Amino acid sequence: MSVRRTTVGVVTAYVALLRGINVGGINIRMADLSAAFSGLGFREVRTVLASGNVLFTADDEPDTLKATIEEALSARFGYDAYVFVVERTRIAEVVDEYPFDEVDGRHAYVIFVADDATADDLLSAAADLDPDVERVTAGDGVVYREVVAGSTVGSRFGKRTGAARFKATTTTRNLRTLRKLV
Repeated sequence: MSVRRTTVGVVTAYVALLRGINVGGINIRMADLSAAFSGLGFREVRTVLASGNVLFTADDEPDTLKATIEEALSARFGYDAYVFVVERTRIAEVVDEYPFDEVDGRHAYVIFVADDATADDLLSAAADLDPDVERVTAGDGVVYREVVAGSTVGSRFGKRTGAARFKATTTTRNLRTLRKLV
């Protein structure tokens, strides 16, 4: 269970999904990232992989945590930080709700979106996709994607998700990573 009562309030297990670190020139050591989260007063801080996944507990709401984390990371590491803060129980639901069969030769992804307008913008290209290459569908606060291995970035939808307008409003994780976070 991810929530427990304390004398100060409710402590919740969260996952911070950082967008764009350790790719494209923004390099942050996981020990430094962990120290930054601990320095903000978060507890049970642990990084998972080197792609910007941080497990932690806190007693604030996700929107408050997002703003606090983005401001602190931007100041400490000198880049425009974009973070999604998601309850760990929600990550488990997202994994369980993955709608496509997992098969060899295809990759499973989840794109976290900041709002419905972003999801709608991304999904507006869905009808034009070749289902033999990739498929996408909407979820609750996410877009699920399945794509042929080797086509992730170069596919029609892959190029769309890489557009600058989605930089602050999306982050993508593969299903294997999300399972590790659960």
